[in-house]
Amino acid sequence: MSLESFIALRYLRAKRTTGFISIITYVSIAGIAIGVMALILTLSVENGFQKEVRTRLIGADAHLRLRKYFMDPIEDVDSVLAVIRAQPHVVAATPTIYQEAVIKSEAKQSPAAIKAIDLESADAVTEVKDKITFGALDFSPRIIDGREVPGIVLGRYLADDLRALNIGDIVTVGYMPGKGGFFVQPRIMQFYVAGLVEFGYYEYDKILAYISLKDGQELFDIPGATWVEARLEDYRQAGKVGDEITAQLGYPYTATTWFDMHKSLYSWMEIEKWLAFIILSLIIMVAAFNIVSSLVMLVMDKTREIGILKSMGATSRQIMRIFMFEGMYVGLIGTALGSLLGYGIAFIQIKFELFTLPADVYLINAFPVELKWLDFVYIASMALFLSTISSVYPAYKASRLEPVEAIRYE
Repeated sequence: MSLESFIALRYLRAKRTTGFISIITYVSIAGIAIGVMALILTLSVENGFQKEVRTRLIGADAHLRLRKYFMDPIEDVDSVLAVIRAQPHVVAATPTIYQEAVIKSEAKQSPAAIKAIDLESADAVTEVKDKITFGALDFSPRIIDGREVPGIVLGRYLADDLRALNIGDIVTVGYMPGKGGFFVQPRIMQFYVAGLVEFGYYEYDKILAYISLKDGQELFDIPGATWVEARLEDYRQAGKVGDEITAQLGYPYTATTWFDMHKSLYSWMEIEKWLAFIILSLIIMVAAFNIVSSLVMLVMDKTREIGILKSMGATSRQIMRIFMFEGMYVGLIGTALGSLLGYGIAFIQIKFELFTLPADVYLINAFPVELKWLDFVYIASMALFLSTISSVYPAYKASRLEPVEAIRYE
């Protein structure tokens, strides 16, 4: 330990002539600790909500989507699937047909987004089966009124809007082809409600409906699929894997990642997180001002000691380092305490879920929390930086004291 660090620690622990200086120092430590704790908890909750939203959206959409430009159908589905599945980071892939249509029940009609999926491969890519809240993900035809009718799974709020909440309710899906001219006839097919699905994201649960891939090909007159969805080992690899697939398949194929599908939502959540970081940093900045005042008063209290040290050969740079270390130690103690408190409260929330939420509104029973070590690094770095910067002026003033003037009246 250097001489400057040793003296700074002694000053930090020693009783002051004016007890008020110690109070300000403790207030500074407490202020930094509270600011660091608040930042850790806020960013951890933001991370938790981001993870919840991302999980719900990816559960419905998969990590990566491959399609042709202008949404032209993919006719050679098997060869495209073979290329995608051959990629090292791809876990599974499935063909999908997506079209906008109108669903009509006996009560009313509503616009919908129809996804025709292959049951054999879709379960490994999306979480539709796990999100069924009523009924089953089963498109098997049933004989109703002497006719064979295939099944459909409706989003929860779409079913509410259509008032088709019972298994076996009949709905009609109508689709107007984009090509064919003025006299083109709409394509219509009847389905029975086989189940209800809920992802916990209102925009999806309000419009999504699922049918089998075979029924989708018949209803929309598409020979293959409109896109192929893929699930990866790590969702963060979507951009890299997508580039590799499109480079291998070439034009007219293009890849869309989970981030691209909801870019504005994810970007806003990230901006909101760092806005909270900047705003809550003001708490630490206020505590840093307390460091300035406590160090200025400490310099006044230790004027005699500074003069003695200088008369014994201490340089101005060494005196400045003593008080710089003093401010850094205050910041370090406050940061350590705040990090421990923030981690402890977040861990308790993860383990015991003390802070709850109304599940019928948010679809989760407690505040979601996710701890990221990079957040701790950013917060600790910022707190220590502000503490160090706050120490510069008092340390500089201490280093400028003349030995004779410092001990003249002592």
